[in-house]
Amino acid sequence: MDEHKLHAAAPATAGTPANQAFDNSPIGVFDSGIGGLTVAREIARTLPHESIYYLGDTSRCPYGVRTEEEVRSFVMQAGTWLENHSVKIMVIACNTATAAGLALAQQLLHVPVIGVIAPGARAAINTTRTRKVGVLATELTVRSGAYTRAIHSLDAGVDVYGCPASSFVDLVENELATGAHLQERWLENGDIFDTPETRTQVARTISPLSERDVDTVVLGCTHFPLLAGPIRAALGGAVRVVSSAEETTRELADILARREQFAAPSTTPAHRFATTSEDIATFAAAGSFIFGQPLKSVEHVSIAELEALYSR
Repeated sequence: MDEHKLHAAAPATAGTPANQAFDNSPIGVFDSGIGGLTVAREIARTLPHESIYYLGDTSRCPYGVRTEEEVRSFVMQAGTWLENHSVKIMVIACNTATAAGLALAQQLLHVPVIGVIAPGARAAINTTRTRKVGVLATELTVRSGAYTRAIHSLDAGVDVYGCPASSFVDLVENELATGAHLQERWLENGDIFDTPETRTQVARTISPLSERDVDTVVLGCTHFPLLAGPIRAALGGAVRVVSSAEETTRELADILARREQFAAPSTTPAHRFATTSEDIATFAAAGSFIFGQPLKSVEHVSIAELEALYSR
């Protein structure tokens, strides 16, 4: 077994069984940009002793308009990069990347890999009463049918309606990429996306779902929780909106518990962040807004470095 796959158990702490094993290695989180920080935020909130190593492929975002072959290669590049940095588990915090590359990553990487689609499907099944579910996602995710398969694997009688909304990714990324100078406004107004212009664009995009009489809508992209206000306004109060961040974190915690890989309770987490964008300052400012705390350690990773790790 490779050296980076072996982790020494931390000493037992007071109140902890003497034979309890711990693993202080970080949790790897990968996304096409900064949207996956909504998942990282939930992980940090729920598992406060765990360290996170986050990689955002911002310079190649959005993934939703690319081919599946391209996205699979991006997933393997990011997964190999995180594995080389000794993460103990990897979360693909991107629905498009999960749809295209989860199976390949699970086959070829040497650490457990989980995605966000199956947890999102479970959340939908647990929420719907009419068994009519809408899925807001990128074009690639909708086209892949990944959510339909995941939901039908749990309840084959649920009607699933996909609604492509790739433009939402651009809306989020563009605002946050160009809004470093608006950080004071972010602090004053937590929902910077809930504007009349955004509401109009969102309502126009998701209007097909209104015709389907759905009672639950899955936010099938980790960027979309940032648009939850306008989305809820467009759908109306009777429609429940669910995201996969909480369910994904529950699955993550269950795997770590079964493998006895939780960080020691005395651990102070050391979060690290990397981006393929050369504009680290803007990534850090936007990321801090989403993550809910300052991104203190941010580095640049070149596309050439990632491509050297895996090619199609």
